[in-house]
Amino acid sequence: MITIQEVFSIQSAQKFFHQLIMLYRPFENRLNVLLNKHNLHRAQWTVLYYLYNYGNATLVEISHYQGVEKPTITRTFASLEKLGYVEQVAGKDKREKRMQLTKQGRAVYEEVRVTIDRFEMEILQDTSEEELIDFIRIMEGIKNNIKK
Repeated sequence: MITIQEVFSIQSAQKFFHQLIMLYRPFENRLNVLLNKHNLHRAQWTVLYYLYNYGNATLVEISHYQGVEKPTITRTFASLEKLGYVEQVAGKDKREKRMQLTKQGRAVYEEVRVTIDRFEMEILQDTSEEELIDFIRIMEGIKNNIKK
């Protein structure tokens, strides 16, 4: 038999994940509107973010980070290469292809970062630093549980 506490937990979990789903699409849509002004989309932005913050990487490393298949990342890198934002660099051996931001890619990231920072601060305006830290911790825990 399910207890009232378990029912409450199930209902809270359902509401939590419903809100997460309801948050994702509007966030991504508004983010893409802002990124489109810089001729980028969210998948490209995520790659630029990773390379700017973590340094050069292989396509496999990026695909694991984003949780997508390698061909998806390959297409994203090809588009970023055409824009002149990323380039291949030598890896540990000849088979390893590592990608890094170009000088232009770093400049674009820093320019777009200002726009994204304004947007993120706007939508977080009623959220305290403590709430944000708690939410980050919670989301990391959920992500780790999903990966188990």
